[in-house]
Amino acid sequence: MVTIGSTKIHNMAIDNKLIESAADGDFHYDTTYEYNAGIGLTEKTIEYISKTKSEDAWLLEFRKKAYETFKSLGMPTSLMGDSIDFDNIRYYLSKGNDSKRSWDEVPDEIKKTFDRLGVPEKERKYLAGVEAQFDSESAYSRLKDTMAKDGVIFVDSATGLKNYPEIFKKFFGTVVPVDDNKFSALNSAVFSGGSFIYVPPGIKIQQPLQAYFRINAESFGQFERTLIIVDEGAELIYMEGCTAPKFETTTLHAAVVEIIAKKGAKIQYITAQNWSNNVYNLVTKRGLAQENAEIKWIDCNIGSKKTMKYPCIILAGNQAKGEIMSVAMASHNQLQDTGAKIIHRANSTTSNIVSKSISIGTGLASYKGLVKIDENASNCRNNTRCDALLIDQNSRTETQPVIVVQGKKNHLQHEASVSKIDEEKLYYLQQRGIPMKQAISLIVNGFVNDLLNEFPLEYSIELKRLIELEIDN
Repeated sequence: MVTIGSTKIHNMAIDNKLIESAADGDFHYDTTYEYNAGIGLTEKTIEYISKTKSEDAWLLEFRKKAYETFKSLGMPTSLMGDSIDFDNIRYYLSKGNDSKRSWDEVPDEIKKTFDRLGVPEKERKYLAGVEAQFDSESAYSRLKDTMAKDGVIFVDSATGLKNYPEIFKKFFGTVVPVDDNKFSALNSAVFSGGSFIYVPPGIKIQQPLQAYFRINAESFGQFERTLIIVDEGAELIYMEGCTAPKFETTTLHAAVVEIIAKKGAKIQYITAQNWSNNVYNLVTKRGLAQENAEIKWIDCNIGSKKTMKYPCIILAGNQAKGEIMSVAMASHNQLQDTGAKIIHRANSTTSNIVSKSISIGTGLASYKGLVKIDENASNCRNNTRCDALLIDQNSRTETQPVIVVQGKKNHLQHEASVSKIDEEKLYYLQQRGIPMKQAISLIVNGFVNDLLNEFPLEYSIELKRLIELEIDN
């Protein structure tokens, strides 16, 4: 039995085969698609997506307005000089819109992909529910019957909108507005897939729900939209994993995640990404915590060409708590532009940020943080710690924290450190017969060990293995 925060997860025996297969995301099987919006983005692309999904007129109008917003906004400064060709990307590919409830019903090539990634095995071992998205749409979605009897909803976003419009429409777009940034607008215009979760008042889910997002096609964009509402006094752990095969052309991943923790609710949102190095990973994630609620983001960023991701928590109710823990690893020619944002809008709210980054070769790890306490908030506390480790002479790191305090009787603390790999430790390990790369892996895993221990045991071991692979390469 393993404990994650206050929740216990049972039966997490380690399976080395699963760990190896999940680490190896660089494969794909040839697939034929029933629905294909073609290459490039126009209003016709948006109309095709909306028609294929049989959406109501208001949602098509929402998408078209978002498209106009996307066109009007400039590229973020971190992407200046990049050549993302929006006219050479495929925005919608699927074999069908209906998510299956049995792995036997999933098309063979899709099932083989998720088998190789170990998803069905994980479902059987310790998950309360799984959603597996393949390119644009969810191919498989299932929640344990006991959870469903308690009123828990766990479906893809299209099913959530169709079957539970009274909940979905009330919260959709309220935490991340369309015009928040260029890529939230793009997601709003062309989104498909993603998870919709609702946990009724007082229900505490003891096992995690997991979504797995797989990009399989070349020159493709994945735009899942996830909306999570945890009602008063309820608890949820949600995990997501992401992989894609390596192609010569650009792949784009621009997701939007909105979560709402109502009074006294607790949410842990865990991300373990392992993108191939042709992927632009440009994600907007934000949570809203009401009175006495707790939101915790745990984020591990490995791979991709460029990642831009700054999970955010808005502490909107008195005594709400927020915590963001992240690990970023920037290998050769990669940019991990990550960080955290916490906004204190109510009294006696507390937050904690812990960020660790590793830069290898010509990799650049950049931390961008915001801690803001509004003028009407008092007795708030924040602690922020950022540690960066440089492996090579050419490795780089940046830290750009922003702190804005307007209220009274508040306390903030910010610590940051940058260090090179310890030559004495490296020498010591090599003198005992440990090869150079293995010695570096041991030191790096020791550097991030306290954060990786926050992940479920299988994920923690898998992530350590991914770090070793990055260093080996």
